[in-house]
Amino acid sequence: MTHLWVRAEQRENEERCGLTAEGVSALIKAGIRVTVEESSTRAAGLTGYAEAGAEIARENSWPDAPSDAIIFGLKELPEDGTPLPHRHIMFGHAYKGQFSGRALLDRFKEGGGTLYDLEYLVGEDGRRVAAFGYWAGFAGAAVSLKAWIAQQSGNVCPPVAPYPSKDVLLDELGISLESTGGLPNAIVIGALGRVGTGAADLCEAMGMKVTKWDMAETASGGPFPQILDHEIFLNCIFARPGTPVFVGKDALAIDRKLTVIGDVACDPDSDYNPVPIYDRATTWDVPALRVHGAPVMDVMAIDNLPSMLPVESSLDYAAQLLPSLLTLGDLNSGVWARAKTEFEKHI
Repeated sequence: MTHLWVRAEQRENEERCGLTAEGVSALIKAGIRVTVEESSTRAAGLTGYAEAGAEIARENSWPDAPSDAIIFGLKELPEDGTPLPHRHIMFGHAYKGQFSGRALLDRFKEGGGTLYDLEYLVGEDGRRVAAFGYWAGFAGAAVSLKAWIAQQSGNVCPPVAPYPSKDVLLDELGISLESTGGLPNAIVIGALGRVGTGAADLCEAMGMKVTKWDMAETASGGPFPQILDHEIFLNCIFARPGTPVFVGKDALAIDRKLTVIGDVACDPDSDYNPVPIYDRATTWDVPALRVHGAPVMDVMAIDNLPSMLPVESSLDYAAQLLPSLLTLGDLNSGVWARAKTEFEKHI
């Protein structure tokens, strides 16, 4: 019997889960055994999982799971160097030349396990079957706006934390904007995708004017001086070979309206980073990195943004992913076979 083991997330500020209680029920009906670890942070409580028929395991006990169990989580495992003998479903961030990604792949190679990277679960059309992109864009735009609001009083963006709902987040932003005396303009690159749609929706919900660019507007290659005419730039295009530079280092010292870059895609250590003016991701405690002082420029690059809205993002993502999880009984075809092929290219 196929056995799916849902691990607790071990990353700080991570409350999401890729499976709901309803999903557990559907998987069990399909003949899949489900174990869910206890979690001190998960937004969805354990009661529903148990009532749906899941077996409950202690928190972070996945290393001792049966060897045939498929371990399912979202974000990174602890970087302790231990071999990984299980099959894992997770975001590995390992295929774009990231330093930590190579270390992760080496652990799989040593342990004999397999990574089914959630970013590379794709249909026959090459499109991802499930993505947190909308909520990454929504939350990324919110934190970028927070950074701009802080600048108006001479400050840097304060720490951020999860919100119980998007409505609470929108209400807080509205109150904060009352003290600024106006609204910034924003430009979103990648506006036709899931991430860009979420970013634009947040901006428009706050009454901001949004310039929406996508592939057609960036086909000529960058940098693009038009970006500098907006107070906030939201990059929603994931780095890949051929991605142009949108804002280069030479833009920092010149006269410009742009004071906040929200790099929602957040690939600072990628060779293809289209915003090469910063060198590390930002954090929940320090959401914005000040990369220039006069004129000011702050970069927001938190790499687990959907965690700011763990309930909405979990429900959305779990619904998208469930049809694929229901096919776990056949790992040799469909999305799972394609993900394994991608893993074998890089191992």
